Amino acid sequence: MKKIINWHVFLILLGMSMLSVLAVFPYVMSLQGDLIKQTGLPVMVIMLAQLVQSAILFSIAIFVGLKLIKRFNFHLPVLEAVVDHKDYKKVVKEISGLSMLLGIVTAVTIYVTDFLFSLQGSTLSTSQDLAPIWQKLLAALYGGITEEILMRLFLMMVFVWIGTKIIRRKQPNQAVIIISILLAAVIFGLGHLPITASLTKITPIIVTRAIVLNGIGGVVFGWLFWKKGLEAAMIAHFTTDIFLLTVLPLVF
Repeated sequence: MKKIINWHVFLILLGMSMLSVLAVFPYVMSLQGDLIKQTGLPVMVIMLAQLVQSAILFSIAIFVGLKLIKRFNFHLPVLEAVVDHKDYKKVVKEISGLSMLLGIVTAVTIYVTDFLFSLQGSTLSTSQDLAPIWQKLLAALYGGITEEILMRLFLMMVFVWIGTKIIRRKQPNQAVIIISILLAAVIFGLGHLPITASLTKITPIIVTRAIVLNGIGGVVFGWLFWKKGLEAAMIAHFTTDIFLLTVLPLVF
């Protein structure tokens, strides 16, 4: 009997997502600890509720995403090699160099673009610089795993599926994939507005800033997912966040 999805890969991705949700919590407390305390609920209760909610959300996202990538011939080369007992280390070497390079380039591009936005008065004042480096590293892990699962594995693949319905083909053409990458990138940017709203007043330039800065990464990560697999997008995203949260602020 043919499997609907690869359940071993499903469990690995779900486990990774749950660990990353736990990992980002100290960073969230550093940035928004006062707001969380104002709820009046114990921190452990909030954390448990977040884990349960995340488990449900990611179970659905991963299931749908794995079903669609199987249909449209997208891949998770590293995890597929792991569960098939193949040489996954070779696959990691093949994708990591380009992924890290593009992650660094993306971080620098975002950093410079953010500076240009600051000249227009859209600088955000946050407490992220007060967070210890170890918390920032864990936050980068969260971004690289959970955001790529939601934005690329799930959302981008849903757009690809919709695109195939529109063009009435079983497989997406290049235009459908590119449009799906762009749409997921825009939504990725808009998805950062709620936390931005807790830091500053939402204005047209703030909305534009969120879409452009996050969209830069979204396009790069989407292209990597398309060409090299989901893990390549994860590595690039993690690298970008590391440079944005730690390296570039220290240098500049």
